[in-house]
Amino acid sequence: MGSAPIDLLKIISGQKFISTYQWNTNIAEHYFCKICGINTHHKRRSNPNEYGYNIACIEGFKMSWIENAPYVDNTKMSLVNSNKDKLKK
Repeated sequence: MGSAPIDLLKIISGQKFISTYQWNTNIAEHYFCKICGINTHHKRRSNPNEYGYNIACIEGFKMSWIENAPYVDNTKMSLVNSNKDKLKK
């Protein structure tokens, strides 16, 4: 996660794919992709003037740039269940 003042983080495309979720005090706002469910960014309850953002959602960003940070490349995962025959029984 990265941090940015609320007036400096701009979503420049894809707004129609983002959904907002709030609970409890309704101060924090959590934003998710409607298609894949990834948490893209959030307005913090502890500091409502700041966004936390998922650095992996920044266009062109590569997790490999960060040394010693384990991660999973979910882009290579399949949505097809390879055990589908077993599930039918």
